[in-house]
Amino acid sequence: MQTPIPPTNFLVKTGIVVLRSVQRRTETTMSFQAYLDGAEKKTGKTPAELLAEAAGRGYDATTKAGVFLEWLKTDYDLGRGHGMALYHVLKNGPEISDKHVGSKGSHRDESTTLRLDGMANR
Repeated sequence: MQTPIPPTNFLVKTGIVVLRSVQRRTETTMSFQAYLDGAEKKTGKTPAELLAEAAGRGYDATTKAGVFLEWLKTDYDLGRGHGMALYHVLKNGPEISDKHVGSKGSHRDESTTLRLDGMANR
């Protein structure tokens, strides 16, 4: 009986079939703005609307991140990455560092001023 030939993404070594790790790198842009846009897609509310709701709950620059993130998780099932982007704006306003502005990396942003008015307004 012949041993079947494994698919090309497998290695056969000493009679043991080992799954080869195949890594594919795709260019994904997760800029600061992309996190805010993602939060809008997930919640149906613009960043400005979410921040206004947060202010209505008494959240401001002195609010601890964990408290803010727990509210977003409970009410909107929003994860840490999107939540921290919103928290940064709550704490520091819509201005960000120019570190990634004009860069070619995956975290590049177009401007140092974040858009909070929603994707439909661009």
